[in-house]
Amino acid sequence: MLKLYVGNLPYNMGDEELRVLFDAHGQVESARVITDRDTGRSRGFGFVEMPNDGEARKAIEALAETEVGGRRLVVNEARPREDRGGRRGGGGGGGRGGYGDRRNRW
Repeated sequence: MLKLYVGNLPYNMGDEELRVLFDAHGQVESARVITDRDTGRSRGFGFVEMPNDGEARKAIEALAETEVGGRRLVVNEARPREDRGGRRGGGGGGGRGGYGDRRNRW
């Protein structure tokens, strides 16, 4: 199974259109356009999973740099997601309030 990153997508493209684009080059396990969690609008990129590595590599060759909806696609093998730690947002604090211990500042 090979996961592909597809960037510079037209903002009006949805999951099904992305699937159809890659279906022409082999079996597609999943196709997902990433959307903004607040607005629900496309962020202009997505991911496609193809079970056959050979078909996936041919899809990369066939679709990279092609123009779709006036935009030139970026297609490559997806990199593993970076671990951002288990916490989201916010600063730490150590429970001392304010500025913490100033003695060892320098």
